[in-house]
Amino acid sequence: MTNHLKTILLLGALSAVLIGLGGALGPGYLYFLTALAVLMNLGAYFYSDRIVLAMNRAREVSPAEAPRLHRIVEEMAARAEIPKPRVYLIEDPHANAFATGRNPSRGVVAVTTGIMGLLSARELRGVLAHEIAHIKNRDILVSSIAAALASAITYLANAVQFSALFGGGSQEEGEEGSPAGSLALAFLAPIAATFVQLGISRSREYLADETGARLSGDPEALASALEQLHLRAEFVPGEVQPATASLFIVNPFAGMGGALMSLLSTHPPMQERVRRLRAMAYGPYVRAA
Repeated sequence: MTNHLKTILLLGALSAVLIGLGGALGPGYLYFLTALAVLMNLGAYFYSDRIVLAMNRAREVSPAEAPRLHRIVEEMAARAEIPKPRVYLIEDPHANAFATGRNPSRGVVAVTTGIMGLLSARELRGVLAHEIAHIKNRDILVSSIAAALASAITYLANAVQFSALFGGGSQEEGEEGSPAGSLALAFLAPIAATFVQLGISRSREYLADETGARLSGDPEALASALEQLHLRAEFVPGEVQPATASLFIVNPFAGMGGALMSLLSTHPPMQERVRRLRAMAYGPYVRAA
């Protein structure tokens, strides 16, 4: 419930930044640029699964080709009370997995060949429960809304910069305006929007960890899998497009960069994810598998 509340508050913060920028230009700009951002992101929302799968060269596999994978996905989907997602495989030694699909009826779970060889059946079950949780929690929808708001903020910020530089603005004649203040707002707003988006992404990861652990009834298996996947990512980076990195269960570029990259990561700190899962594993409220 805490992570749901965090997401709502962060989406509210994005909306507040958007309205603040709109006030600097006038409602006409706000309505037009918000509508433009929504239209652009609607297109991405409806075709995101095809785009992401194509970018990662994923291919659909049948139950005959990957019986264990299909069996686990079917079990977790039944527990989540959603239709069984389609199952895709990515030929990549990097060990990772992701889910996509704009709603549960169009869900997709994709795994790399690397994860199949690295994890035990129990750990793989924990990972797939996490991915099923993303579909159950409609995280693609949430991220699409956040992207639409952030895009509108970026467009408005550009308009504010242009207006401030060339003497325009929404002030009526006789009102005092501050071009420097407008420029500062225009530069800071997209940065704020980026960090709010990162906060939303991290909250959804924590929520998927929690939901997945409850679906599988085995938080320790997911904690162990995350540790192994994170360690593997440091030594075997994936052939992943940076634009799709946020979808994967662990950051595919975990071994690259330092403190700044960690600050800008779409994934929560791995130690904290593992700590929370182990608190569930040895707490009194995990339902039996």
